[in-house]
Amino acid sequence: MSALGRVVRSGVGRRRVQTVVIGLATMIAVTASVLGGSLVVASSGPFDRAFAQQHGAHLTAQFDAGKTTTARLSASARATGVTAAAGPFPIASATPRDTSVDWELPPMTVVGRATPSGGVDDVLLSQGQWVTGAGQIVLSADYPVGPSPLGTVLRFAELPGSPTLEVVGVARSVSRTADAWVSPSDVATLTAPGAPAGYQMLYRFAAASTAAQLDGGRVAVAAVAGPGALAGTQSWLTVKEANDRNAALFLPFLVAFGVLGLVMSVLIVGNVIAGAVGAGTRRIGILKAIGFTPAQVVRAYVAQALIPATIGIVAGVVAGNLLAIPVLADADQLYGTTTAGVAWWVDAVVVAGALGVVALVAWAAAWRAGRLRTVEAIALGHTPRPGRGQWAARLTGRLPLPRSVSLGLAHPFARPSRAAAMFAAIVFGATTVTFAVGVAASLNEVQVAKDHAAADVVIDTFGPPRGGNPTPTAPRALSTDEITKTTTAIRAQPGTARYYSVASTRVAVAGMAGSARLYAFTGDASWGGYELVSGRWFTRPGEVTVPGTFLTATGTRIGDTVVLTDHGKAVPVRIVGEVFHPTNVLLVFADAATFAATNPNLVAASYHIGLTDGTDVAAYVAGLNTALESSGFTAQSGQPGGGSDTIVLLDALAALLTLMLVTVAGMGVLNMVVLDTRERVRDLGIHKALGMTPRQTIAMVIASVVVTGLAGGAIGASAGVALHRVVVPAMGNGAGSTLPVSVTDVYQPAGLALLGLGGLLIAILGALLPAGWAARTGTAVALRTE
Repeated sequence: MSALGRVVRSGVGRRRVQTVVIGLATMIAVTASVLGGSLVVASSGPFDRAFAQQHGAHLTAQFDAGKTTTARLSASARATGVTAAAGPFPIASATPRDTSVDWELPPMTVVGRATPSGGVDDVLLSQGQWVTGAGQIVLSADYPVGPSPLGTVLRFAELPGSPTLEVVGVARSVSRTADAWVSPSDVATLTAPGAPAGYQMLYRFAAASTAAQLDGGRVAVAAVAGPGALAGTQSWLTVKEANDRNAALFLPFLVAFGVLGLVMSVLIVGNVIAGAVGAGTRRIGILKAIGFTPAQVVRAYVAQALIPATIGIVAGVVAGNLLAIPVLADADQLYGTTTAGVAWWVDAVVVAGALGVVALVAWAAAWRAGRLRTVEAIALGHTPRPGRGQWAARLTGRLPLPRSVSLGLAHPFARPSRAAAMFAAIVFGATTVTFAVGVAASLNEVQVAKDHAAADVVIDTFGPPRGGNPTPTAPRALSTDEITKTTTAIRAQPGTARYYSVASTRVAVAGMAGSARLYAFTGDASWGGYELVSGRWFTRPGEVTVPGTFLTATGTRIGDTVVLTDHGKAVPVRIVGEVFHPTNVLLVFADAATFAATNPNLVAASYHIGLTDGTDVAAYVAGLNTALESSGFTAQSGQPGGGSDTIVLLDALAALLTLMLVTVAGMGVLNMVVLDTRERVRDLGIHKALGMTPRQTIAMVIASVVVTGLAGGAIGASAGVALHRVVVPAMGNGAGSTLPVSVTDVYQPAGLALLGLGGLLIAILGALLPAGWAARTGTAVALRTE
């Protein structure tokens, strides 16, 4: 082995702690980079990427089986402009019931497909398996059913014989071509008597980027299928618009974490390698003294850095790909897409980038040290430059603190470059924690504001209970006697402070096609958890409060008057406020008296009750249910029983990514303190010889990171708040909603102070291991150590 090889081998083997730290820091940084890069890639045009991977359908067409034939539909695949087609697939529409809870589910479009692939719209399974025969069904991941529906039996009670199907899989169609898939032989069973049979065809066109181009393709395939055969179509542009709007909510959140991971990884790897090479300055001087050239010194130290870093990079890539599986699965669920995992080029870029950063930083640090004169390099390897930090030592020496603590507090000023590197790591860690805490708090506030569940007790006047603020769809008509009995029971029940009822109907909006959902309130509902973005809650008949989507769709603003049509009669109303209610549906909130002339029999779908302070909710509900026993209605606690699946996913992602980035920051601190402690080992030996105890040694090492931790925590907390104020409103804008103050202003002074102390916690946790090593090192060993 050459002399250079022996130097490399001895350097790696002799400094085992440093070698292990380099490997661990690089591994964690690369893991964070793989996760961060994957999130950035997953957030870059998620729908377009999934559409290309799954060969999505540009046009989903449904044909009347009585007006065409399967042969003509197969021939339509050769129509002008068509590049690929799949089908014909038999199709039906049916309404199932979940037999486990006897609950009617929304109507579903069912398509008969023997296989999930077919050249167009390859359906990807996320749970279970594809149908293998009759009596089985695969649900779309977008169909509103529980998160784990496998094994659920669906009964179609409205069809002859009440056929049942067992859920065997869950899949996702990027083109949204169906709500469920069954064996082709089952479609006839799911077709209602008298309903026309149908076929579905899926097409891809050479040109499909505009609505006009798709119209041309639709005309071409319709001409081949026959006159009147085309019953309806769905454009991929419509699906893309809805998907992009949904993805825009999560894009700023995931990109922010991804970029934080990438930047912090580069920073930590650079600091670790620079510190490790810089700590070998004295040894570099010795190598030069025995005849090594500056170029040989550079090669030796680059190799010493690359060996443990390469091992860490390999382990980090493996760990990153394993951790990316659940993270990307969550991201896919948020975006409504499906990915195959980490893109190969993400791994390649991360590996090349990490090796490049290690080699470049090691080369720069070794070249700088190699250019020093031999005597100067040996001298600098043991002590900081003369005069550095003396003013800090004199200042801390005057403080009424133990000498071990004052020595530690002054130390960062003797090594300002190393302290700056540690400071940067702590800033990024504290920024991440502050941002994650703020996002989690904002998401919880979004859920609270969206639920409108401020009522303590709710009476649902139809169907099974549906939570804190049900969305009425089909309440049965209540008699005047039933309404009187219900309101009398509420008023008479001890503990009632206030209540209101809400009814629902549909009204037309002048100048717009379609209709809007009207929520008509009897009683003051301003306390019911309806968070206002601007303006105020309605207080009298003729006033309405609406969500931002209504204002956008109608081109109106607060103070404008719109005309609603109910039962053929025009009702002018004035918009007085914007309420936070994220939805794509047009909603109007108004006093029921506004529509007394047009719809006097508005049926209350639910009653919402607020209790006096100190009232026991369970006892109140029991007493009220006794009073309501003859009506058949049931009172229940009005507080929401669970959070949104989306918000749970975002909270879980935030927790995982925060833990990862804080670990990266902690490794950066650990590395700096390890280097610093080992470099000062002789000083520690002298201190111990003069009587410093192990506890005092630990106090000195930990005190050396206190100033940096406090400063980094303060700056990091401020940066986290600033990042939160950019990202969270962007998430709201992406969803088409302006967020109320309760969602954006979530930080309290006491909480911010604790988050600022998070930087100190990161610093102390990173310093504990080297502090323990320093305390355990014997005096004689410390004095003999290089």
